[in-house]
Amino acid sequence: MSDREAPRVFVTYSHDTPEHKELVQRFAKFLRAAIGLDVHLDAWYDNRRRDWSLWAVEQLTKADFILVIASPDYKRRADGEAAADEGRGAQFETAIIRDNLTRDLRRETERMLPVILPGRSVEEIPAFLNGHSTTRYHVDEFTEAGIADLLAAITGHGQYSMPRRGAWRGGSRERQRMPVNELPWVVASNGVRRDSALIGGIRYEDSIVLRPVAPATGSGGFVEMDLGGEYHRLTAVVGVLDDAADPFQVGHFQVFLDGAPQSEHQVARGKPAAIDLDVTGASRLRLEMSRPGVTASPFGGAAVGIRPRAGRPPELAWGDPTMT
Repeated sequence: MSDREAPRVFVTYSHDTPEHKELVQRFAKFLRAAIGLDVHLDAWYDNRRRDWSLWAVEQLTKADFILVIASPDYKRRADGEAAADEGRGAQFETAIIRDNLTRDLRRETERMLPVILPGRSVEEIPAFLNGHSTTRYHVDEFTEAGIADLLAAITGHGQYSMPRRGAWRGGSRERQRMPVNELPWVVASNGVRRDSALIGGIRYEDSIVLRPVAPATGSGGFVEMDLGGEYHRLTAVVGVLDDAADPFQVGHFQVFLDGAPQSEHQVARGKPAAIDLDVTGASRLRLEMSRPGVTASPFGGAAVGIRPRAGRPPELAWGDPTMT
C-alpha cells in the first residue's frame, strides 16, 4: 500500500438484531463515504450468488486492518460457545482470525482492531482479542472526533506526537553533542544531501553537501530544521570540497536563526572556515551555501577576480555541523 492509497478495511460482525446490523452498516458507510477509507462489508456484496467462505478469506487476506465489532452473539460465536449451525459466517471468520494471531501475534494484534459501537460493551469483545489488556476502540458517535483513536491506529498518525528528547545533563556538566544530520530536516533544496565531505584535507563523515547534478538546479542550496529552543551552540567547518571540479570557485555560507541572518563566511578550496555560533533559544535553524556569480580570488586580495567556469555547479559542504 502506498502513502497515496486509502487503507483497506474489512468489517467483521454478527447479525445479532436488525438494529445492530443497521448500526454496523451506518458505521461502515460513514468510514467509507465521510472518512475515505476503503471499507468492505458483506451487505454491499449481495448483487450476485457467492461462495461466502471464499469471499471471507479474500477480505481477511487483503485487508490492511480488520474491525471486529463487539456484540454478544459475535463473542459467543468467536469464543466457541455457539451451536455449530449458529452464525456460521462469524464462526468461520473468527477461526481464521485466531489462526492469524497464533501465527504472528505482534503483526495481527496491530491489524485486528476491536470496536465498541454505541450501546455495546467491552465485555462483548471476544476473549482471544484480550479486550481488557490491549487497546480497544470506543466509538460514541459517527464523527471524525468520535473515531479519532481508531483513525490514529489505521493511519499510524497519533493525536499526540512524542516530543524530541533534549540533552540530558544529569550526572555530567558537559552538554550532549547532537549531529545536525540526526535532527529531522523540515525542508531542503535540491542537490543538498547528507554525506561525508573532504574539506581542507580532513574527512568529515557527517556532513551536509551541496553538489547538484546540473547547473540548472541553481547556484545554491539550503536546509532547515526545528531546534525547539533546546540547543545552545552550533559548530561546523565550512568549505569548498577538496575534489571540486572547479578549484577556483568560492563558497558563501550563512546561518539564519528564526529567519534572522547570523554568521556569514566566504571560503575557497583549501581555505575552510570554522563556525561557532550561539543558538540559545532558537526554534528554527537554516543553513545556506551558495556559489556567488563572481568570485574573489582564493589567493588573496591582490589577485584578479575569477569568474566561475560555465556549466559547473557549486561543490560545497558543511563539515560535521553539531549542536550542543
